[in-house]
Amino acid sequence: MELKNYFETTSGTGIFSTADKNGNVDAAIYSRPHFLEGDTLAFIMRDRLSHKNLESNPHAVYLFIEDGSSKKGTRLYLTKIKEEKNSERIESLKRRKKQSDSGEDRFLVFFELGEQRPLVGDD
Repeated sequence: MELKNYFETTSGTGIFSTADKNGNVDAAIYSRPHFLEGDTLAFIMRDRLSHKNLESNPHAVYLFIEDGSSKKGTRLYLTKIKEEKNSERIESLKRRKKQSDSGEDRFLVFFELGEQRPLVGDD
């Protein structure tokens, strides 16, 4: 199944993991990725720890756990390639349009998909 279609049709919980340049790890609940052209995907981020870690270490892993199962899902291995700050594209990609604007900066962070693996085990 194509990844974009998988994320559009599958409910679950996403966990985005990063590490800073010293290897200090962070994990945070994140919504589904936005799929763009080719193997590029993006996440909308606020300027919090996950985003700050990406400034010194561009590598991340996104775990997606399907609803109703602790063993079904996927792991995406990502490398940051660029970002946009407070861009108009962020508004067009937002899934929750009614969310109030806190005035915080928002970043659209683009990633290249390196590897996809099942949530549990290996293919």
